[in-house]
Amino acid sequence: MKKGIRKVILDAKGMERVLSRLTHEILEKNKGAEDLVLVGIMSGGVPLSRFIQEKIRTIEGLEVPAGYVDITLYRDDLSRAGYQPRLKRTEIPFSIDEKKVVLVDDVLFTGRTIRAALDALIDFGRPRNIQLAVLMDRGHRELPIRADYVGRNVPTSRSETVEVAVQGGREDWKVLLNESTPAKGE
Repeated sequence: MKKGIRKVILDAKGMERVLSRLTHEILEKNKGAEDLVLVGIMSGGVPLSRFIQEKIRTIEGLEVPAGYVDITLYRDDLSRAGYQPRLKRTEIPFSIDEKKVVLVDDVLFTGRTIRAALDALIDFGRPRNIQLAVLMDRGHRELPIRADYVGRNVPTSRSETVEVAVQGGREDWKVLLNESTPAKGE
């Protein structure tokens, strides 16, 4: 299989609208931003959690603590991966004890990344609750995990991938659906 057709699901303006809506939903469910903290999952969830943090600052006038977590060592496929994992940093410079933690990720797929992130968070303390916000939910769950806040549901086949491009300025952000095509001879 090789990468084939690429289709833009969300452009920069669409992402901004979706993330703004998610921010309002988070604030509504939590009755404001009191005791709220944000934790982005490396790497795609980090810029999204920063966007949400800025939106909350604009809407509520409060600076909500935000950090990020690397789930590499918590993955359930490390023994089978056959490669040396590249560790990134985890930075949660605040207590999560008795806080409402909003875990932020770009794409929810099998649920294994979220399971690993939950394990990592528990090593940092005992939050009041953990909520999950994702930009894209593409289905195909292997674990009983669902998001509290979903930007967009995108039904996909297993041969497709959802790519969230958050490099460069926000005007360059986009979400792509990549359809794999069989290589010659397959």
